[in-house]
Amino acid sequence: MDRATFACSTAFFRDYSSSSQGAFCLPGGHVDFIEKVESFTYSDFFRDYLIPNHPCIFSAKFTEDWGSRRSWVTWDGKPDFDYLLQRFGEAVVPVANCDVKEYNSNPKEQLPFKEYIKYWKEYIKNDYRSSRGCLYLKDWHLSRAFPEQDVYTTPVYFSSDWLNEYWDAIAVDDYRFVYMGPKGSWTPFHADVFRSYSWSANICGRKKWLLYPAGQEEYLKDRHGNLPFDVTAPSLQDRSVYPRYNQSQPPVEIVQEAGEIVFIPSGWHHQVYNLEDTISINHNWVNGCNVAIMWCFLQDELAAVQREINEWKDPMDDWHLQCQLIMKSCTGIDYKEFYNFLKVIAENRISVLENGLDDEASAKNTPKAAISTLGMLHAVFDLKRTVKVLTSLSANEDFKKLDLTSLSPPPEALLHHLKAAIDTALL
Repeated sequence: MDRATFACSTAFFRDYSSSSQGAFCLPGGHVDFIEKVESFTYSDFFRDYLIPNHPCIFSAKFTEDWGSRRSWVTWDGKPDFDYLLQRFGEAVVPVANCDVKEYNSNPKEQLPFKEYIKYWKEYIKNDYRSSRGCLYLKDWHLSRAFPEQDVYTTPVYFSSDWLNEYWDAIAVDDYRFVYMGPKGSWTPFHADVFRSYSWSANICGRKKWLLYPAGQEEYLKDRHGNLPFDVTAPSLQDRSVYPRYNQSQPPVEIVQEAGEIVFIPSGWHHQVYNLEDTISINHNWVNGCNVAIMWCFLQDELAAVQREINEWKDPMDDWHLQCQLIMKSCTGIDYKEFYNFLKVIAENRISVLENGLDDEASAKNTPKAAISTLGMLHAVFDLKRTVKVLTSLSANEDFKKLDLTSLSPPPEALLHHLKAAIDTALL
């Protein structure tokens, strides 16, 4: 990096690293449409959308070289069932029934992929009706199950992805999904896991999105504090049930065409409909721009658990541990794993700052290669954001009540290492 570029980049990250991400009201419901690949940089995305937490839409030009857009789609823009069966016919996939409400979601079952495609074909032939209901293939970890397939390449704008970097490192899970469903399939009102960002690319078909900026969901809760299953239901007009609904803003509405990518900001609740037979690629992701939102979400979740089982606090010796276990069963993570999450992210960046990249690492699709692509100053930005959250976690009373002896290195030592790495990098 030359001296002029370094100076410019330093100013860029300094200016934006202290920005906040409050609730945002889009004027007139406008969402920016990014047309040209060559004129839109990662810095543009960071400045205009990640930090201020604004949605946007990327044109189909950003996905035109994906293998799935070439191979998974027929000449007239429909899902190529024959090709998909040839590649994935023996897989077992998660399928939700959109016609059935189970709590605030749809019940799921595991089906052979070839059975789901048979159902989908029959559903189309029967004018989009079936005694089995409207079935939607959702949250399929296709990339993990078929890593050799040329499906897509994650755009650089979404490459600072701490969630998948961490879960890849521990080889347990990931947050990369494929969705496939007929016209009329839909996803009920929700915010994404850990209040993460998400991006969703249509391989074929069209979607309609109803988006509510972070904070607006408070006006949509019923008198018991529960969010609606369907924000278009007439029952929301009943003020005796939804007393604050009339204070809410209308949703931001997006119609997403084939090939386009929608960026959903952190903490924005949304409801999504397939307007045609549709296939999409979806990622949930967290990075330095919204990790503080994830930490706030975890604190809120733990507080909710503590309220729920407060009556057992005195007779239960390990009440604080039980609260952590319940929270993890509901959200997928507890405070100690959140510490390990921050540690893995921090150590990857410290390693690059202290040791650089060898040729083998930089040539591969690895977290360190992604860090190198975004630049050393981005790694420093990540470490600064990690320090802020880790400092808050270390001072948290619920965290300090846990047995932390298994954490290696201890939080204080990791914080010291982080701060030293930042100071050295900025010399």
